Amino acid sequence: MASLEQPCSVLINVNISDTPTEQSLKQDFENGSTIVKIQALKNAIIMMQAGEKMPGLLMHIIRYVLPEQDHTIKKLLFIFWEIVPKRDSSGKLLTEMILVCDAYRKDLIHPNEFIRGSTLRFLCKVREPELLEPLMPSIRACLDNKYSYVRRNAVLALYTIYRNFEFLVPDAPELIQNHLESEQDPSCKRNAFIMLIHTDQQRALAYLQSCIDEIETFGDILQLVIVELIYKVCQAKPTERAKFIRTVYNLLSSNSASVRYEAAGTLVTLSSTPTAIKAAAKCYVELIVHESDNNVKLVVLDKLVKLQNDHKHDLALQQELSMDVLRILGSNDLEVRRRTLEFLMSLITLRNVKDVVSLLKKEVIKTYSDNATDIDQNNKTYQQLLVKALHQCGVKFPITAEIVVPILMDFLAEGNEQAAESVLEFVREAVTRFENLQPSIIQKLLNSLSSIKSISVLHAGLWILGEYCVTEDQIRNMIDVVLEGVGDLPIVDTEIRESANTDTDTTTTTVVTTQSRVTADGTYATQSALSTTTSSTDDKPQLRKFLLEGEFFLGAALATSLTKLSLRYKEVCSDTVACNKLTAQCMLILASIMHLGRSTLPKKPLSDDDVDWLSLCIRVLNDGSPILVSIFTRACRSSLQDMIGTLDLSKLELSDAEKNLIKTDVDTLINFSHILSNVSTNKAVDELELSLLQATEGSKKKESDISTTSLSKVYQLTGFSDPIYAEAYINVNQYDIVLDVLVVNQTPDTLQNLTLELATHGDLKLVDKPAPVTLAGNDYCNTKAQVKVASTESGFIFGNIVYDVSGVSGDKSCVVLNDIHIDIMDYIVPASCTDAEFRKMWAEFEWENKVSVQTNISDMASYLEHILTCTNMKCLTPKQALEGDCGFLAANMYAKSVFGEDALANISIEQLPDTGALSGHIRIRAKSQGMALSLGDKITLSQKKEGKEAAAAAVPPAKDN
Repeated sequence: MASLEQPCSVLINVNISDTPTEQSLKQDFENGSTIVKIQALKNAIIMMQAGEKMPGLLMHIIRYVLPEQDHTIKKLLFIFWEIVPKRDSSGKLLTEMILVCDAYRKDLIHPNEFIRGSTLRFLCKVREPELLEPLMPSIRACLDNKYSYVRRNAVLALYTIYRNFEFLVPDAPELIQNHLESEQDPSCKRNAFIMLIHTDQQRALAYLQSCIDEIETFGDILQLVIVELIYKVCQAKPTERAKFIRTVYNLLSSNSASVRYEAAGTLVTLSSTPTAIKAAAKCYVELIVHESDNNVKLVVLDKLVKLQNDHKHDLALQQELSMDVLRILGSNDLEVRRRTLEFLMSLITLRNVKDVVSLLKKEVIKTYSDNATDIDQNNKTYQQLLVKALHQCGVKFPITAEIVVPILMDFLAEGNEQAAESVLEFVREAVTRFENLQPSIIQKLLNSLSSIKSISVLHAGLWILGEYCVTEDQIRNMIDVVLEGVGDLPIVDTEIRESANTDTDTTTTTVVTTQSRVTADGTYATQSALSTTTSSTDDKPQLRKFLLEGEFFLGAALATSLTKLSLRYKEVCSDTVACNKLTAQCMLILASIMHLGRSTLPKKPLSDDDVDWLSLCIRVLNDGSPILVSIFTRACRSSLQDMIGTLDLSKLELSDAEKNLIKTDVDTLINFSHILSNVSTNKAVDELELSLLQATEGSKKKESDISTTSLSKVYQLTGFSDPIYAEAYINVNQYDIVLDVLVVNQTPDTLQNLTLELATHGDLKLVDKPAPVTLAGNDYCNTKAQVKVASTESGFIFGNIVYDVSGVSGDKSCVVLNDIHIDIMDYIVPASCTDAEFRKMWAEFEWENKVSVQTNISDMASYLEHILTCTNMKCLTPKQALEGDCGFLAANMYAKSVFGEDALANISIEQLPDTGALSGHIRIRAKSQGMALSLGDKITLSQKKEGKEAAAAAVPPAKDN
């Protein structure tokens, strides 16, 4: 098998347009200057990395380059000696290497400490014991050098040599232990201690116990290694934990943030007592508060969340944590605040909810002070997050609703429309759940109605007041507020009169300001400015302004509220005259709105739907049909209660699903620490290995069938009859793709300069280019290429394989490869959002892709499930809304990419009565065009099922009798 990867720690990929010959390189080494030798040595390294064999260069480099004292040449020689073949065909060491060994022996005793240290670092990469054996006395002598740079690299060299060739330095642990006891430099002590940990743990423990009282005075790099040793020892021997817990406690107060972080994590694994858990949690909070890097804050916050999830039943911990976590809200980063509030909601209990609400109230007051001048988008979003947090507190703990409601109602008059809408969602839920709070909430909303500046907020406020004003006083107050907001009636006549008196309604004020200026020549001049301001006394009420601007959907909402108020007033008031008077006022308001909509005064005309609704409301007020009265007064509130009950049920199902998750299988071994003291089955060890695997390999998906296994990621690139057969295995990590390409030479000829040439289309970028390789007859090799992914836009990788046939002159041969299409589903994960957030994003996203439904699946529920599986999306529509058999199905779906892109979808399908086939369309909306098109292509390709799946999906599920 031909190996493409050379034993070199440095990856070099440089294209040389004019490749020099071996003879020209020899002349440059022999007669060139230092600069010429540097360039020639670089060319030789690059060519040898590309697979060129140049054995004749070895002696020229030893004779003419190795004696050079230039530091650049010495650095390049380190790379050259790594990649150059050091053995002959029989496996014996080349005789020329004796000269190289002598040269590096001289470098090990060189007066320049940096040359010594660099040579020692190079020797860590040498894998020939014959070369290292003559150098061992010099390496040992470097341990006593006066420069710390030399000593710490000597320790690393001894560690590597002992690990690979123990017979060369059998007393290395004892030697390093003696060196550690006399060493004063922190970096040297760290390297020596690391070596003892991995080679002779008993000696490392002996040293640790000898200086256990001095650990707090050590440097942070040595403290980190000590924490690692304590962790490993206590996992292997749980009985040793008591010896080191106090040491770990002391390291929680270290000056280094990294030491405190590692010590906190180690303390949790060593002890599960409440004191240890609280100390670790407090340390995490301090790190988040004082650390300036937001990424570090998020990482530590995840650790804190995991710590709380592992100790959910510790109420004292949750109460103490909730107060500490609130300090994190002082961060300016929005994501940190969002994650903190989410975490805080899981910590709230009946004991600490009042304290949490009072502190959240202070945060709300801070946003008011920030809002006094100019508010940015982050602050608006933070206000919305605070509103949601208070909303959850008020709903989950009714005793705090009386405190929460006044705080939130103040948002209605603010300029933050999103926060105000969230407040009204809470108000709507609060008046439904808490009947004792209805009077105070209604009164507060009535007082705030005239100061609401947002149309959507005013629309929701009118609906709530129309639904929950039930007493005579509340209904009269509501009518008074509406009359005040609408202004003088009828609207059209009063507006015409006011427009005729425009000259008397406006006043002009002229102000002359005078100030002195200094001219360019130093003299003084007087500058006068005349400013004229026109002020209008036409200060129209807010509701009237919206109607004049053509917002008649608001008028329709007002009509609904007035109709409910009038009908309900007849039920609570026995005075017929008062009832007729109030009904007449309502009808006058509605008739005035209709008249205004048909006139030319508003900026936008009244739509036909609004006309129909206003007419219906007037007819209901006039006729009073029992069916319509029941719909207006009772059915609406009943529907709202059903909706809130459905939301509660979905949350309950989600929480039950989380509780029923199997965290530990029934056949998992139980770790009896006293019996199995030498067996490490602790959970923390698995988590440590898992985190390392996730960092190097990415997260793994559950494999359920052959379509999701590794075999589905193998793509055939060439045909079986081609001279070269190639196939690629695609390993998808979080943000990149690694192509592992198998190349097989199916001819008896030797193929030279065989190069895999790749290119990308779409938002993909080829990171590294595979190097050429020489492939013998009927031989094979593996080569890798890495592709960076920047978004979920559809893309593909294409290319070819070019090569030369040994002994045949002419042009290069070429084999064209099949395209590799990247599956965007590897980067899309299901996500959830509220209905308000979905509607907001649906209105904001500008790219839409409409896909027609063409499928052989005849059951609507099965088709929806199939689409959700193919697109990795989550259905936001509750299951209760999808139940039943009405021949029509509509649902909202949502997903998010690992790059932070949102994808929305709405499916609307119906079952044709004559054929039973499904018809309809799926609308996809996204912020980027690539996301919308990619999801649309995925749905189009995967709409149909094949074979048994299609037959099973075609049969609708049996109904229960």
